[in-house]
Amino acid sequence: MSAVETPHFIRTIEWDMMDKTKFFPLSMLSSFSVRCCLYPLTVIKTRLQVQRHNHMYNGMLDACKKIYQVEGLSGLYRGFWISSIQTVSGVFYVSTYEGVRHILGQNDVIGNIDSRIKSLIAGGAASLVGQTIVVPFDILSQHLMVLGINNNKHGRYIDKMGMNPLGLILEPGKSRAQISADIIRSIYQRDGYRGFYRGYVASLCAYVPNSALWWGLYTSYQEELIKVFPEWVSHLFIQALAGTLGGFTTTIITNPLDIVRARLQVQRLDSMFSTFKVLWVEERLQMFTKGLSARLVQSACFSFSIIIGYETIKRFSIVEEYKGYIRW
Repeated sequence: MSAVETPHFIRTIEWDMMDKTKFFPLSMLSSFSVRCCLYPLTVIKTRLQVQRHNHMYNGMLDACKKIYQVEGLSGLYRGFWISSIQTVSGVFYVSTYEGVRHILGQNDVIGNIDSRIKSLIAGGAASLVGQTIVVPFDILSQHLMVLGINNNKHGRYIDKMGMNPLGLILEPGKSRAQISADIIRSIYQRDGYRGFYRGYVASLCAYVPNSALWWGLYTSYQEELIKVFPEWVSHLFIQALAGTLGGFTTTIITNPLDIVRARLQVQRLDSMFSTFKVLWVEERLQMFTKGLSARLVQSACFSFSIIIGYETIKRFSIVEEYKGYIRW
């Protein structure tokens, strides 16, 4: 028996309760599937965030319609294969989250810590590790997201929004690999290796609090919802609802930081402070809600899907010893 006490039913499946040979492959498959389904929302959100005022898109639905009309379905999946590499970083993210929770849960290390605090600290640490790995791929995928191809006789992209700071000219015959290589070459020529970590601090400032808050709120909402719902309600449903509410709350709080991160990485601004200044001059109070509708929809879908997948995988990966204590 593990040092972890087994109550009437296990609310949180801990790191030492799982078979890792099942957990890691299933976790990667789940993460890739969710990313594949929800990626168009990421493209829409990014374009809404980096456009000046509403020069091209008036909200989420308008952006979706125009991207599809001009660029087809591939426009909504621009940069997907580069972004999908982040699935690998997800393994490090989850390992860090669960590992830190496990360490904080050891009584002889720190003492008893509230589960919400454990989740908050572990979520922040996981994001720190994940962002260190993923920022270069994030930068590349964002440049791909904001590039559109106009179907004029020259087949050249015309930048009317200031969204192509690298000055790239895209020809219709180029493959995804060739376009990606052009962007990598342009970033390196302008900034060297540092260019691939442009906005790294901004990413940490946006995503570390986001991740910490989301996991902390997820645990808090879950504990409160368990008290509200009768026992016959599915525990997995309660967890998915808690994740969605946590995602909504976190998104509203951290939206300005995410806009600053996107602008800094794509439009090559000097610093977080100068990016805030530019946003304030251009948008005023709308800077707090820019791209928020797309982020809220993305966050709700992502949080619900991730928790359903994540908690289901944990249930499938649990060792035989604890299977009788799991409630679906």
